Amino acid sequence: MTASTRPEVWFLTGSQGLYGEETLSQVAEQSRRIQEQLDAAPGRPATLVWKPVLTDSAAIMATVLAANADPSCIGLIVWMHTFSPAKMWIAGLDLLRKPLLHLHTQANVELPWSTIDMDFMNLNQAAHGDREFGYIQSRLRVARKTVSGHSSDPAVVARIHTWMRAALGYGALRALRLARFGDNMRDVAVTEGDKVEAQLRFGVSVNTYGVNDLVEIVNAADETAVGELVTEYGHAYRLAPELVVGGERHESLRYAARIELGLRAFLTEGGFGAFTTNFEDLGGLRQLPGLAVQRLMADGYGFGGEGDWKTSALVHTLKSMSAGLPGGTSFMEDYTYHLVPGSELILGAHMLEVCPSIAGGRPSCEIHPLGIGGREDPVRLVFDASPGPAIVVGLADLGDRFRLVANEIEVVAPVEPLPELPVARAVWKPAPNLRTSTEAWLTAGGPHHTVLSSAVGSEELADLAEMLGTELLLIDADTNIRHFTKEIRWNQAYHRLAGGL
Repeated sequence: MTASTRPEVWFLTGSQGLYGEETLSQVAEQSRRIQEQLDAAPGRPATLVWKPVLTDSAAIMATVLAANADPSCIGLIVWMHTFSPAKMWIAGLDLLRKPLLHLHTQANVELPWSTIDMDFMNLNQAAHGDREFGYIQSRLRVARKTVSGHSSDPAVVARIHTWMRAALGYGALRALRLARFGDNMRDVAVTEGDKVEAQLRFGVSVNTYGVNDLVEIVNAADETAVGELVTEYGHAYRLAPELVVGGERHESLRYAARIELGLRAFLTEGGFGAFTTNFEDLGGLRQLPGLAVQRLMADGYGFGGEGDWKTSALVHTLKSMSAGLPGGTSFMEDYTYHLVPGSELILGAHMLEVCPSIAGGRPSCEIHPLGIGGREDPVRLVFDASPGPAIVVGLADLGDRFRLVANEIEVVAPVEPLPELPVARAVWKPAPNLRTSTEAWLTAGGPHHTVLSSAVGSEELADLAEMLGTELLLIDADTNIRHFTKEIRWNQAYHRLAGGL
């Protein structure tokens, strides 16, 4: 789906010709009413498009094939208003390549007890028809989310919206082109991975480009455009005195602007939605990209440091899922711990590249030495992350499959100011506590690079994992190591069998 395409979810209703045209007309009218009610709900991530009632295998298959081929369609919501014999759905479900939500609802909230007759019973058979549909989905092993309840219930609407956001992320990942500038950091294991399997499983296309291909564009940046971008920096951030016009390091800020202009041009021209850099492979770049990476992430691009393409793809996916929501999403890394008993905390950061979408205030634009990379001092934004509930999630390649590992957290203010730490950072309390969280994460083989999001949560991730057919291990308030370890072992058997022997 392109940036200019408005995402749609198609609303399908199942019935059959047995009931006659009068009944099918009522089915269509009530189906439209449900669709219109859902589409009018505030905060919906996608437009809900009604499709004619489906009563035979040929129409079902044609609709599914049309959904597969339409780039604006991110998924299907399917409801059996009456009894729709499920054998007619087999061919269509077998061909479906878009996410599916099974809505178990009905037209009325209350039963009209004093007037119910067999005509009413024949018309309002979702309790009957959806069980038939649920069976055939299970029989065909169709990945889906099932939501039960009336369309007027805010809790039902919220769960549908959550699924829609996961479908947005799924679609973004399926269409993602990712550019790696250089390779992975040398001797690091977890940032490696099978790019062919990733494209087969997730759809993301990952390719490497020489850093000096980027350098040529950076060096050719228009001076007027550089000046305009520097002016924009002055309006958006608190500039360190040495970076302002006339300051002794102002030229470094202008070079940071050149990097941003070059990166944007390269990514735009190639249709890339995510990228990586590596401090060990900078070619002719005078600075490790910092400010440019932070600003590109704020605009929705995925990023991973040290060539970590898996995390870069995940950043872009979660940003696509959270579009329009409060909160932010950023590349992150667990760095060090505060181990005071009863007050344990994690301090997360990276060398430079933390997204300002999670900032708790106006970021400061600063320049400081960087002890690795062998280049000039890089410009970066410095800030503390905004407090509140969030999640951190990482993607690991286990060799025979991919695994998502996530931890529900609470971002908090630092215990004390951090005047000597010149990078953007987040401090958080992991659920259920630091000891259990870290033991579970390490047992799961979770990566050290993660995505921190205060915009999406564990239900969106669970829906995304279901769509992708990918394992998700969630560390939350109910986690204990004994049960978590058993879950890992059970999952290993399940995913081996589900993926074929």
